[in-house]
Amino acid sequence: MPYDAPPGLAELSLAQIAALVAARKLPPLATWNPAETVESRIRIAADGTWYHEGAPIRRPAMVRAFASLLARGADGRHALLTPQCRQLVDVDDAAFLAVDLAVRREQAGGLALAFRLNTDELVVAGPGHALRAAGDPETPAIYLTVRHGCEARLDRSTWLQLAQHALVLGDGSWVDSQGERFGLAAA
Repeated sequence: MPYDAPPGLAELSLAQIAALVAARKLPPLATWNPAETVESRIRIAADGTWYHEGAPIRRPAMVRAFASLLARGADGRHALLTPQCRQLVDVDDAAFLAVDLAVRREQAGGLALAFRLNTDELVVAGPGHALRAAGDPETPAIYLTVRHGCEARLDRSTWLQLAQHALVLGDGSWVDSQGERFGLAAA
């Protein structure tokens, strides 16, 4: 079955982004409680590259499929989940990268920040998808909550897009999205 990547964020309205987000069908990980836990020998590098037994996974469709099964447990460990088995995954930083940002005005007048992930998924910051500041002034980092405890780290260009947007809004220390305010400085 061929994969059709969604259009670029710059080409989409907020309504189109919301429709694409709503249309994404994901496995019901929250309902699965696998009895078996094993090591997967999969690692997600800080640059978003997935590796199996030290070799990069070069098929984007396989990465997208694995990413749809990814969750982070209360212990902080990431795992690929199936109904029968939890396969532990080593993650160097965040499970995903946010690689693009679009700022859209909502009908109610507020703003919405839509992000494209390295897996072509779209996530709109707001309730359930918080932005979190980490790092320090020398090496700032912003993370976006994706799902099932997993986060996406904003890559450098996306971080710069967000910082520019924050400066347009005010002093650069915060942004709003879908009625939520997020600080951009680590606490």
